[in-house]
Amino acid sequence: MLTLEERTSLLKLARDTIYAKLHHRVPEHEKPVSDTLKEPCGAFVTIHKKGALRGCIGLVQASKPLYRSVREMAAAAAFDDPRFPPLSREEFNEIDIEISVMSPLKRIDGVSEIEVGKHGILMKRGFHQGLLLPQVATEQGWDRDTFLEHTCYKAGMGGDCWKSGDTEIYIFSAEVFGEKNL
Repeated sequence: MLTLEERTSLLKLARDTIYAKLHHRVPEHEKPVSDTLKEPCGAFVTIHKKGALRGCIGLVQASKPLYRSVREMAAAAAFDDPRFPPLSREEFNEIDIEISVMSPLKRIDGVSEIEVGKHGILMKRGFHQGLLLPQVATEQGWDRDTFLEHTCYKAGMGGDCWKSGDTEIYIFSAEVFGEKNL
């Protein structure tokens, strides 16, 4: 669990990174407020505008220090999410930022291990891969089967792909916090 100071620091880092890029500046490289933020960790940054999704990109694997993951994913969510045009200066004051700090992935043998609201899902088969964060199922009011179905769609496969023996299913949890709920 991150402290309030660590959460606040990561949210400020995400917002400052987006602001700097909007103004064609190099973001300031603040020192992480704790050693925890220097530990490798996967993270997603989600941007909402007036309650609607405006961008979401993340790193699943713990390949970089958490603070760097957040900085890079904040810029990617704001400017590189292919579902949306790059964020504009005019939108900056209308956005809210949410960060999901990922636990390691765990491959499961059966879907009964998935707890809706606690686990996110990563599904893989061949070159197809899709991921939904734990909060998506809760926000949408989905049960486990619906969550699995939508993860299949996100992976570009049929809605029942999770029933196939050659589909790999991984679960993870996430510590989720945002500007609206600090």
